[in-house]
Amino acid sequence: MKPYVLHRLSILYLGLLLASQLAFGQVKLPRLVSDGMVLQRDVPATLWGWAKAGESVSVTLNSKTSTAITGQDGKWKLQLPPMKAGGPYQIQIKASNELTLNDVLFGDVWLCSGQSNMVLPMERVKERYATEIAQANYPAIRHFFVPMRYNFQGPLEDVLPGRWESASPQNVMRFSAVAYFFAKDLYEKYHVPIGLINASVGGTPAEAWLSAEALKAFPEQLAMAEKVKDSTYVKGIQQSEQTAIRAWYTQLRQRDKGWQGEKNWANPAYDASNWPSMQLPGFWEDAGVPPGNGVVWFRKEIDVPASMTNKPAKLFLGRIVDADSVFINGVFAGTIGYQYPPRRYDLPANLLKAGKNTLVVRVINTNGKGGFIPDKRYELIADGQTIDLKGNWQYQVGATMPPLPGTTFFQYKPGGLFNGMIAPLVHYTIKGALWYQGEANTAHPSDYTQLLPALIADWRRNWQQTGATSGNFPFLYVQLANYLPANAQPVESQWAELREAQRKTLSVSNTAMAVITDAGEWNDIHPLNKETVGKRLALAAEKLAYSDTKVVYSGPLYQSMKREGNKIILTFSNVGSGLLAKGGGALKQFAIAGPDKRFVWANARLKGNQVVVWNDQIAEPTVVRYAWADNPEGANLYNKEGLPASPFTTDF
Repeated sequence: MKPYVLHRLSILYLGLLLASQLAFGQVKLPRLVSDGMVLQRDVPATLWGWAKAGESVSVTLNSKTSTAITGQDGKWKLQLPPMKAGGPYQIQIKASNELTLNDVLFGDVWLCSGQSNMVLPMERVKERYATEIAQANYPAIRHFFVPMRYNFQGPLEDVLPGRWESASPQNVMRFSAVAYFFAKDLYEKYHVPIGLINASVGGTPAEAWLSAEALKAFPEQLAMAEKVKDSTYVKGIQQSEQTAIRAWYTQLRQRDKGWQGEKNWANPAYDASNWPSMQLPGFWEDAGVPPGNGVVWFRKEIDVPASMTNKPAKLFLGRIVDADSVFINGVFAGTIGYQYPPRRYDLPANLLKAGKNTLVVRVINTNGKGGFIPDKRYELIADGQTIDLKGNWQYQVGATMPPLPGTTFFQYKPGGLFNGMIAPLVHYTIKGALWYQGEANTAHPSDYTQLLPALIADWRRNWQQTGATSGNFPFLYVQLANYLPANAQPVESQWAELREAQRKTLSVSNTAMAVITDAGEWNDIHPLNKETVGKRLALAAEKLAYSDTKVVYSGPLYQSMKREGNKIILTFSNVGSGLLAKGGGALKQFAIAGPDKRFVWANARLKGNQVVVWNDQIAEPTVVRYAWADNPEGANLYNKEGLPASPFTTDF
């Protein structure tokens, strides 16, 4: 190589080395510590970051300066002096460079975590809460959504990119709906800025949110956490599953008769006069279609009045299992790839025509029963007029397939989400935590009796806060909603068992539980009534975090029982102004059993703030259950403040 080439390469190398040293020397902040953030009031709030080893970092707020020296690992951390609620403030951070944080508020910061019902944004409930969204003008309520990331090698130091957003009609669509209603209630009562850190992921079991240290108490989960540390093992599974899934969909498309021929089945000119028909909503297997997975095409001709044309329209198709593609008059109108989101398709003004219109829905079912979920919204709306789409539809099987090969959701594996989404947050000072999770653990409900208390202790230990909340910050959680079809007789229920594990967790100090067995939907694991959930969590916060001694923050909680003859007398805490049977009439959803543990429905009546339970056929009752079902429809024991009693069993 020629000398001048070597000389130029040396200069380039030195330049890159110098640039890397300068870059390393510059102070850097975690993504959560950014413009618009809310810091915890009234206690020393922690700031942290990175810079060159041994470098002095100064932080100036409100004319007061705090300093820290980075360690050999380049990390620094300091505490700001306690600040009263308010702002906005600027924070200057100086090292070899200077950063300025703008629009910083001091208020109360809540960590919001769990699975999909905590993730679920206001956008998903926009039809139900249109007025709330339009009036969401709360600059002091702010939300930071932590993007999903898991890691099995150990705790990460930062989260994926995100930003603080204040509540406006545009921004609030991305807020967790539960967290927004929670924050709104607190803000309107206390007028203190509220910061919401939303670190939640759909479908996740509790063990995914535990640290490696906490997993030591759960040998099976710890063994799995060790197994998935092998990245070669993980990548191998992911690649093989992706290959199998791609092959399944390729074969499905090739087999689908609806795409074959000169005119596909979405074409309005296609002659479907010989297609059979069925009533929708419903599942095609229930209508007599042979069981199996694959594709079924549905077709309906609808008469649209001229007054609904030349205007934007909205098509509601409830929920569909599993994926759908929609065509109107042969024009593709939209698609959704999995079963949970509501089907809401915006149609352009020129798509509908006066008279006959053809609506075609191609449905892919990957496993189990396929079809249209009952008791949902199926209609076409334009210019304030509605066409009901329920009723008779034609259908034809396009292709039959074996079940779709399974997918391993590694974000569900133990420890991964703690490392990726909780560990990077633990320096951020918080007021408390909200937790809405449990659906993913219903297959093994007895484990939850240990899992939830372990998670609470784990997070409190990792935060290691100083100040008013110390390491025992309030932990507020949501009990499972009512879900699945109601039963006519007393039954065993894994959902009820998990609710009982949640109820028992109230023995952990500084915890509270929002009961929502009256706010669910039998046909939707993601009920739309998020306002009730948020408000009940806010009541719990008023009691635990804001020391409001007058607030009734919970419905009745089972406390004790005694037997008198063939009757069992139940005593409750949290009775408020007194117990009542909501809606009047008899108390419902009480079941009773003798030593044989065969439960039958019981009579139940109020006796002051107690409940007397009996069945004349059981002379020696030993156990009472209340609202013990997946969906305890009609459960009506409340206090006079309108809060429902938690389901329970007296059997220990």
